[in-house]
Amino acid sequence: MARIKGAVATRKRRKKILKLARGYYGAKSKQFRTANQAVMRSLTNAYIGRKQKKRDFRSLWITRISAACRMNDINYSQFMNGLKKAGVTLNRKMLAEIAVSDMSAFAALVETAKSAK
Repeated sequence: MARIKGAVATRKRRKKILKLARGYYGAKSKQFRTANQAVMRSLTNAYIGRKQKKRDFRSLWITRISAACRMNDINYSQFMNGLKKAGVTLNRKMLAEIAVSDMSAFAALVETAKSAK
């Protein structure tokens, strides 16, 4: 019986890693072993980054809402509490968009939040 060799599978596996490492600096894009280390690290960081992106955007929205609230003489926590009591169910992404693009509508929301106390 003929001996089974793994050259095809090995080449396929290595080509897959080197394709992912395309554009990396120096040996990290040419040599399999260093490319494999770089790709493993980059895939780990990409996974972590997808989670961090959600946190970063939420904090950005909160910062924008807070800045717009301060311009209308109310702080962020009182504003959000007032909206909750008034039954306004807008998420932070939409509130931040309103705060940036339509100040008069945001001022109306602030008045709603203030009156709901």
